[in-house]
Amino acid sequence: MGANCMRGARAEQEPELDKFSALAAQTPFSVDEVQALYELYKKVSSSIVQDGFIRKVDLQCALFRNSKKNLFVDRMFNLFDVNCNGYIDFGEFVQSMSVFHPRTPEAVKKMHLFKLYDLGHTGYIEHEELKEMVLALLDESDLILSDDIVKTIVDKTFSEADTKGDGRIDQEEWGDYVARNPSLLKNMTLPYLMDITLVFPSFGLGSEEDQSQQ
Repeated sequence: MGANCMRGARAEQEPELDKFSALAAQTPFSVDEVQALYELYKKVSSSIVQDGFIRKVDLQCALFRNSKKNLFVDRMFNLFDVNCNGYIDFGEFVQSMSVFHPRTPEAVKKMHLFKLYDLGHTGYIEHEELKEMVLALLDESDLILSDDIVKTIVDKTFSEADTKGDGRIDQEEWGDYVARNPSLLKNMTLPYLMDITLVFPSFGLGSEEDQSQQ
């Protein structure tokens, strides 16, 4: 995924205003907020590989400030890289960030959370996949638990979610489980996205007409 993609990708040009408008129409973001996200995108995409795209190493650095391999980052990157071409372009970035917007319906968040755990892309979460993600999340949080405690957590979670008792969790079962345990969606919402132009105040450009009336 690395070298060939990096040679083949052309540096992304700054989007025209109609691109910002189109992305705003497809997401909960306003045009000003999409413009603010572009500034964030530029910062993340230049973290390590400065080619105008977000590579996995850029995302790793932006999220955790290190280059340690992390399954959670792998899954996040694969979720964002909709075109599966080894990098995240600006359109993919905005669409992916919209999943974490506070106004995005919970059903959408549940679906994407399910995809994070469905490591094999089979449409089901298997017991081993759940274990791998739990271990990755514990590692991300620098929590060290004994193998017995991890096994208890995974087994309990799986048995509660697998209501059909067929040894795997489908999207319907996952949706029901998350509804009973809403705290699982906590990390799927980034409150600051409601005020992205306040986080980056100089990037809320607005129109010349709007500015002239202030």
